[in-house]
Formats: sequence, C-alpha cells, structure tokens
Amino acid sequence: MSFKTFQVPLSSAPELCKLGAAELIAQFRSGALSPVEVTQSVLQHAQEVQARFNAFTLIDHQGALDLAKASEKRWGQGAPLSPIDGVPTTIKDLIWFKDRTIRYGSLTSASEPCADDAPCVRNLRANGAVFVGVTTSPEMGWKAVTDSKAFGITRNPWHPEMTAGGSSGGAAVAAATGAGVLHVGTDGGGSIRIPASFCGIVGHKPTFGVVPAYPSSAFGTVAHVGPMARKVEDVATMLSAMSGRDLRDWTQAYQTVGDFQLKDAQLAKVRIGFWSTPPGGHLDPDVSLAMNLAIDRLRSAGASIEPISLPEEDVHAVFQAHWFAGAANRLSPIASAHYSDMDEGLVHVSQSGARMSAPELVAYQVRRANFGAAMDRMLSQLDVVISPAVAVLPFQAGLEVPSGSGLERWTQWAGFSYPLNLSQQPACVIPCASKRLDSGSLLPIGLQIIGARGADAQVLSIARAIERMDLEHIFV
Repeated sequence: MSFKTFQVPLSSAPELCKLGAAELIAQFRSGALSPVEVTQSVLQHAQEVQARFNAFTLIDHQGALDLAKASEKRWGQGAPLSPIDGVPTTIKDLIWFKDRTIRYGSLTSASEPCADDAPCVRNLRANGAVFVGVTTSPEMGWKAVTDSKAFGITRNPWHPEMTAGGSSGGAAVAAATGAGVLHVGTDGGGSIRIPASFCGIVGHKPTFGVVPAYPSSAFGTVAHVGPMARKVEDVATMLSAMSGRDLRDWTQAYQTVGDFQLKDAQLAKVRIGFWSTPPGGHLDPDVSLAMNLAIDRLRSAGASIEPISLPEEDVHAVFQAHWFAGAANRLSPIASAHYSDMDEGLVHVSQSGARMSAPELVAYQVRRANFGAAMDRMLSQLDVVISPAVAVLPFQAGLEVPSGSGLERWTQWAGFSYPLNLSQQPACVIPCASKRLDSGSLLPIGLQIIGARGADAQVLSIARAIERMDLEHIFV
C-alpha cells in the first residue's frame, strides 16, 4: 500500500503547484519562493483545471494576488501570521466569502456579494490564507455527486467520464490537480469524505462544532465544515487555522480545541474496530477486496483489529428523515414556481421531507440520540474504527447513483458516511488503493478512520501513520 499511486492528476501540474503547505512555508521563510509567484502559478493552473474538469464557480485573480502581495510583505518583514500564511486556498460554493457571490450551486440564489465571511473563512483569512477561488457544489449541497443546472458537471481528474463525488466535488478536484493546497469543504452526509475517496485525496470531517458555522445549515446538526488537501499534515494544519470558538454559532460547545498537533502514532499499540458492511449491505467487491488487503497489512504492522457493526438496525431511515426534513427546510423560502429551475432530485426529497409529521421527526431525533450515545460507548473501547470510505467506485458523471445498480438515491450507496454525521464523530478519509481499469485508467479507493468525539488529533495522527506506511501498492 503506497500513496505514490495517487500522483497521476498532479503529474501535469507546474512544480510550484505540487508543493504542500509545509514545503511552501519553508520556501517562503528562506526566500526561495514568494507567495506572489506561487499564487500566479496556481491561478494559471486553475484555469486549465477548470477547462478540463469544471471545479470552480470563480477563480479570483485580483483578490488572490492582493492577498498574496500582503503575505509577501509580511514574509519580507519576518512577521508571517501563521503556518499557512501565503498558502493558496479555496472556498466551497456554500460558504460565505466576503465581497464575493456565493450561489449555492443554484439558479434561484441571490447574486449579491456576501456582506461577511463565514467563521472558517474569517479564521483562515486571519491566518494569511490566499483565497484563489470558489469551488463547485451540487445545488444546496444536497447530494453526494457534483453537478447542477447553474454550473454543470464536475468531472473526476482520474477519469473525466466519472463523477468526482460530492458535494465538495470541486474542492476535491482542485486538491487532486494542484489548483490550490488547502480547500474548505462541508459534510452533511459524506460531502467531504466521498469526493476525497473518489479523487484520491485526504478529507477530514471534524467533530461537530470544532469548526464553527454561520449561517446555520438548513440541514441542522448533521452538517460539518472541514479541511481537504493532498496530505494529512496539511489537513491538520488547516484544521488548526479554521477552527475555534465563534459566538455566531450557538451549536458549538462552549470550549473548542483549536490546535491539532500530530503525534507519532504506533500502529502496534492501536486498537482498531473494522466496520466492513454498510447499511443496506451494498458493497462493491473491488472495494471490499481493497479494504481486506489493507486490513491485512495493518495486522502485519501489529495493529489489534476486531470486527464491529453499527448499533442501529436502520440508521439509513434515521438519516434520511433528518436529511429530507432539512431539504424541506432549505426550499421552504423558495416559491414553487421556481422549482422547475432546480435539481429534480432536491425538489423530490424536499417534498418527501415536508410530508413528515412533527411526531415522526421527533421520534427519529430520539433514535439519533440513542445511536449517537451507543457510538460514543463503542468508541470509548477502541482507539479508532476503520472502514471503506465509500461502498462503490466512482461511477458515470451526471448520475446520482451507479447505472444499473437499482438504487434510487445517493444515500443508498453512502452508508459508510452519513452515520458519522448523525453521531458527530471525527472521520478522516485517506487514499489506500486503486482499481485498474482495462483502459489503463485508475480509480481511487479510500479508507476511513473514525474516532471518538473530540479525538480529531488522534484520528489524524493515526491517519498519518497509515499514510506513511512503506508497503507495496494495492491494485484491484
């Protein structure tokens, strides 16, 4: 198992676009590189990525260069703001970005610029991040693939006929291709982790509330904000920069850790639960094979691994009730006359959510609470749980479900993702294998590491230890 497998989309990028945050900071400190020249290279490359894969709704040339010049001045004075000062960063098209228009992937959204930054953007800006653009999302972030009537289809850089996943699909493509180093994603049912797996990058859904959110998500407390990048180290650095307490977010715990220092995790001492069967049981044989091979390698490294199952028989129904009710909430201010301009699937699930009675929804909320408590108890006995990131391989772009699968909604193939949105534990996806197609193309397969609430640093440290394993490539 070697993560060098996942360099194909990055191979055509300019050399400056291949550097991670720590590498850039070292170059800025020595004076070998400047934030301005790096930003110029990334902006030019982002245009090429956009033409091929449609990852952006905005490439902000002037805004990025202005921020890069300010960063260059700070570095010249020996006074950088943080370990990400001058590092190219993108924002998802669901996150407020001051003085820029955020469209939520929708033809029905307002075209006025945002009056303020969302908390995570404000925190990143205060740390000197250089915002190069806004990345694509499906309409309102409602599904786990990225296409919309407003901005079209976002394509997988490993195989452009395939989906990049979603809803943070544009961010994942930008990361995989080097069109930026740090990328803000959101995750209400897998929207960071699914595209991370499909595009062969790292994506982390933090413990709920670690990264503050404002405005509050219409989908409620299943919705998380988190970092995406090519390396675990960059994800951890970005999480430290974007997290912290923000008084606009009432759902945050009153104390929020803001430093996610990685430690050297010894896999021989790690207690791992292996979750191998998603809700509904639909699992691609190639994904299953890749995970079993990866688990064998972890056992050979000395990790203690035991099989586990979820403590809720019908977690799919519990999540679907929350998600569909959230969709109904999101569409409630929009006149039905505009529904024809919207994604038909979004309209359909919102109508399903609107038919739910208040007692039904509260009953599902109680089931969620019971599930979350049971997950807390299980993770109190383990260091982490490991699972496939996604039950299926990347499939045809423009579809919600794999062709011929008999599935109807994305939730039916995202069963390794959304339970962790209900229970709010941190979960990090890293690349672990790839499917070799007859054409010679590769499709990435991701591994998910899940920890107890608040254990983000431990999850990321173990993720980095697996990332660093000097093992042979896994191909299936």
